[in-house]
Amino acid sequence: MGPRHQSGWGLCRLMIKLFFIQPDGAIREAMAQNGQTLLSAAQEAGIEGLVAECGGNCTCATCHCFIEPAHAKEMFEPSEEEEAMLGFTAIPREEHSRLACQIVVEYFMDGLRVYLPERQF
Repeated sequence: MGPRHQSGWGLCRLMIKLFFIQPDGAIREAMAQNGQTLLSAAQEAGIEGLVAECGGNCTCATCHCFIEPAHAKEMFEPSEEEEAMLGFTAIPREEHSRLACQIVVEYFMDGLRVYLPERQF
């Protein structure tokens, strides 16, 4: 599996496929561009479960998600600000908990599985 090509206006962009797993096990797909946040990719695809009450500014912890371990170890570590906000999630934080607003999608994340919690409040 590798990045997909999307063209428009004569330009070709590599798209990264993401999988969002709902609490009931339903899988929803989203396509993202390199450099886009995980949150914005989910919002553009109409993925439910990431509230982002603060608009993606890392001040509410309502875009809490769980990153599959295989990809989590390749990602940059959460910032101090994100670490602090992860202390306020509605569902207890786990080892691979992250805030979707703080994850910048990169090409190596193609095929990433993001697990959504049962609730954000």
